[in-house]
Amino acid sequence: MYTNVKEAARLLSVSEKTVYRWIKQELLPTYKVQGSYRFNRAELLGWASSRKIGVVEERFEEVDADTLPLPTVIEALEAGGVIYRIEGGNRDEALAEVVEDLRLPDEVERDALTQMLIARENMSSTAIGDGIAIPHPRNAAMAHVQRPKVTICFLEHPLDFSALDGKRVNILFIVLAPSLRAQLHLLSLLGFLLRDSELLEVLKAQMGREALFAAVRSAEKRFNTQSQD
Repeated sequence: MYTNVKEAARLLSVSEKTVYRWIKQELLPTYKVQGSYRFNRAELLGWASSRKIGVVEERFEEVDADTLPLPTVIEALEAGGVIYRIEGGNRDEALAEVVEDLRLPDEVERDALTQMLIARENMSSTAIGDGIAIPHPRNAAMAHVQRPKVTICFLEHPLDFSALDGKRVNILFIVLAPSLRAQLHLLSLLGFLLRDSELLEVLKAQMGREALFAAVRSAEKRFNTQSQD
């Protein structure tokens, strides 16, 4: 699991200023991703131990995200929520506005997350057609979230996401997960659920939160029933 400067400072019981000084002095094992510094927790602990820097080892303990139960879409959606009236004038502006409104832990660097989403779109559009896109980071762990989240976002104006069907996008499903396994699981489920005609009807009507959640829950139940047949 990778962490950022703020969390690294907490783990090492020092100030962020000290962490930046150590980075400048090339003392810390550091990775630079989309212009932001990232650290591997295990490497940080090993580095601190080798220099006899007193740390609270329990702070470094974390649940292995790959061993956690895979989430349902409705569980991830309840964690991520719904955002209405995103007003960005183009794709990148819309993604930046979305990230500012996402429910995220304090340690998540929103600017870095925005750049991750934009970089993923530049590599290959996440638009799946019919006015819907599923933005997500290429490297799930770099999003630095502890639990899977899906956030539905409605754009005020349809925007160009380079969709294969040529349609502009006005509905986003932002997918953030603590592991690649959970991210791929959610992307796969959404790929099936977003073919459900009843769910698509509710989405296109931009109905309220409870109606959206009920529609997703019903679509997921129908999918599970079909999968068991």
